[in-house]
Amino acid sequence: MFDRLRAALARIPLLGVRAPAIVPVVRLSGVIAARGGFGPVLSLASVAPRLQRAFSLRGAKAVALIINSPGGSPVQSALIARRIRSLAEEKKLPVHIFVEDVAASGGYWLACAGDDVYVDASSIVGSIGVISAGFGFTKALERLGVERRVHTAGDNKAMLDPFQPEDPDDVARLRALQDEMHATFKDWVRARRGDRLKGDDATLFQGEFWTGKRGLELGLVDGLGHLRDVLQARYGEKVRLPLIGERQPGFLRRMLGLSSMSLAQDALEVAEQRALWGRYGL
Repeated sequence: MFDRLRAALARIPLLGVRAPAIVPVVRLSGVIAARGGFGPVLSLASVAPRLQRAFSLRGAKAVALIINSPGGSPVQSALIARRIRSLAEEKKLPVHIFVEDVAASGGYWLACAGDDVYVDASSIVGSIGVISAGFGFTKALERLGVERRVHTAGDNKAMLDPFQPEDPDDVARLRALQDEMHATFKDWVRARRGDRLKGDDATLFQGEFWTGKRGLELGLVDGLGHLRDVLQARYGEKVRLPLIGERQPGFLRRMLGLSSMSLAQDALEVAEQRALWGRYGL
């Protein structure tokens, strides 16, 4: 009985001694996409449990997010960012963002969900635009002697088919969709960054990306600094920074669930992910 009493008393902070602040940390690293492959992929489904645990941690004074992403799906970017803001407002906790190598395109969309954004001087930030890329295989089909047959109900159902010659009307429709998504992206950045933005629209919103140092000058970020240094300065040298990790299925279990078709699809997705990272020299 006395042992239990002593243990309980030991857990009570001494009078006049403040317990260290707690700031849970969530790492958001990878391409943003709805479907996960072999590499790290960010989607609402994959990050929501970690975000929930971080914002629900008892005694938390804030939540810190480490971002390292070249972007990807605009829908998943918006969903993740909205969940971050929703939890921050519900729990009344500030959100501090720390960019590692890159927070570009959808990665920067996520960064804007924070109340402040810190970067390394050599981090890459920005790329506030929309891109669609693909290949055309019409000449390859001609050389192979293959005839492409497409039957649709709806004149535009086969829009942008890579095995047919590019149609200017299809390109115009795609551009209209991109302009609409781009406007949504710009509205989000303006809403989150407000009067901290220093550049004009022609500079900020044409898809260009910059170093963290230049991003600070343009008002895209709030400071140069790294997670531990910044949070110790704000919450005290003894601040606790528990990492809220992702629960991954075992490698063998994942391998047993893969078919040859899914392996081929994963290989294509890996190539696409590498292309996204490669755009920023990573």
